Amino acid sequence: MNHFITKHATGKKVILFVILANIIYALMVYVTIPKVSSFTDGLNLLDMMPRGYDFEYVKNLFDSLGSEGRSVYLYQQIPLDLVYPFLFGLSNFLLLAYLFKKIEVKNKNVYYLSLIPVVGGIFDYCENFGTIGLLTSYPDISPLFVQINSFFTVLKSGFVALFFILLILTFLVFVFIKVKSILSTRQ
Repeated sequence: MNHFITKHATGKKVILFVILANIIYALMVYVTIPKVSSFTDGLNLLDMMPRGYDFEYVKNLFDSLGSEGRSVYLYQQIPLDLVYPFLFGLSNFLLLAYLFKKIEVKNKNVYYLSLIPVVGGIFDYCENFGTIGLLTSYPDISPLFVQINSFFTVLKSGFVALFFILLILTFLVFVFIKVKSILSTRQ
């Protein structure tokens, strides 16, 4: 892993992948999610439910979506959401690794924390494939399958939240070290 980080956690690659991930994210937030949401009667989509959901919620959501809304969800929103977890995981793995390099972390095991967004991305894929399964099996939705998919949604949300907390803390350490370095050179 150290070789991969040394080779790939560069400023240019971090910027490239963060931009690509955010372009896909923006397309989802400003185009496909609002399009699907226009069919939902105010209900949130499954991947926007960080605390999870139950069978009744999924049934109500899919009923309110109707055939056209379920089709938009399945064939417009989900395809973008199959690209995003990869870009999210990779870009933020590289970003954390880059920041760890910049603050000169001595303990190489700390670099494993860079895998947190990758794990979040894996659970996002599990959630997405589960949502595909639910959409394609509608109206014969399994309550157990809903519980499993909801669990993946909660895990994804937890790892994404953990990533952002770690990113903020790491960035604050980075800024502190930079400020301290600037102040020590002035003295």
